[in-house]
Amino acid sequence: MPEIRNYTLNFGPQHPAAHGVLRLVLEMDGEVIQRADPHVGLLHRATEKLAESKPYNQSIGYMDRLDYVSMMCNEHGYVMAMENLMNISVPERAQYIRVMFDEVTRILNHLLWIGAHALDVGAMTMFLYAFREREDLMDVYEAVSGARLHATYYRPGGVARDLPDTMPHYKKSKWHSQREVDKLNENREGSLLDFLEDFTNRFPTYVDEYETLLTDNRIWKQRTVDIGIVTPERAMALGFTGPMIRGSGIAWDLRKKQPYEVYDKMKFDIPIGTNGDCYDRYLVRIQEMRESNRIIKQCIDWLRVNDGIIITENHKIAPPKREGMKADMESLIHHFKLFTEGFCLPEGEAYAAVEHPKGEFGCYLISDGANKPYRLKIRAPGFVHLSALDEMVSGHMLADVVAVIGTQDIVFGEVDR
Repeated sequence: MPEIRNYTLNFGPQHPAAHGVLRLVLEMDGEVIQRADPHVGLLHRATEKLAESKPYNQSIGYMDRLDYVSMMCNEHGYVMAMENLMNISVPERAQYIRVMFDEVTRILNHLLWIGAHALDVGAMTMFLYAFREREDLMDVYEAVSGARLHATYYRPGGVARDLPDTMPHYKKSKWHSQREVDKLNENREGSLLDFLEDFTNRFPTYVDEYETLLTDNRIWKQRTVDIGIVTPERAMALGFTGPMIRGSGIAWDLRKKQPYEVYDKMKFDIPIGTNGDCYDRYLVRIQEMRESNRIIKQCIDWLRVNDGIIITENHKIAPPKREGMKADMESLIHHFKLFTEGFCLPEGEAYAAVEHPKGEFGCYLISDGANKPYRLKIRAPGFVHLSALDEMVSGHMLADVVAVIGTQDIVFGEVDR
């Protein structure tokens, strides 16, 4: 019988299962992991430091690039920290738009997660299914902000612009005949809300398809059940948030426990697991997609019948309307000052946290009264989860490392910052 050998193995730094640049130094006894040492910082872009050298309103775009799968949720934490310091209120319509797009972003995140996680574990079809649905939601992002990925849509005091009355249409090309294009454009004849409502009506059926593929799949269960178990006590001690702590059976969700915007008016449930393993965390995220769909429906119903302003009318913080700026000298001055100098925040500090798709995303902002932050510290959920990787993979096989990294749903843009 051949002798089992001890290895020290490099997992990465370019391993496809890690969404970003992760180097794991694994100490192994044969194929069993004794210890995992994560090396991070290989993607470091100094986001927090760069934000200290720019006016507040010019750093919103940096937030999108942190976790580039949960773009608007990152912006939300940052603008909320500014609003807390300035003590300004956000118009109700803007709050509903923010909540709706937070949940669109949660579905976008979970779709990429389930596609990539299943692909890492060995199921290829799931990736193609998930990206089919992401395409519709990416169109919603693009319709409202002009960008598919880095939206920069939230603003201190509201959102950049109101929801459009039309959706972009497909055009006839050498790949698509007029008949095919007409079929593709069927649900794009109305407003953005009509298009999104059509999506929310179709989406539960798609989630059923994902579950048909995976939930009772024998191979999927063999790869995820009893892998990476975290007890409720350890989950709390390790600082888990989001689906990671809910998978361990603790119903902690900032949308319910510390409601912000209009989440206290929304009807939704917090799914929790029982075993704290990879399979439970998968089930939690699947159910979260269904709950997000419910919240989006409620927001659409409210936004249809309630009009109003979408950003504060304090022109020291928000730009005046374009037509006003063209005709009124004072508006022109406000516009010029806002886009050259930005605005100053009162001295002090503020922390704002949102229930990001991956957990608690927090921004800690210190102001010295200038037009740029004295200090910005970002609390990235993925960083905390990654620090528990050693504990989660010890005693498991090498192939299980991929399943555990997948279940943590890590994106290195926010881990390394």
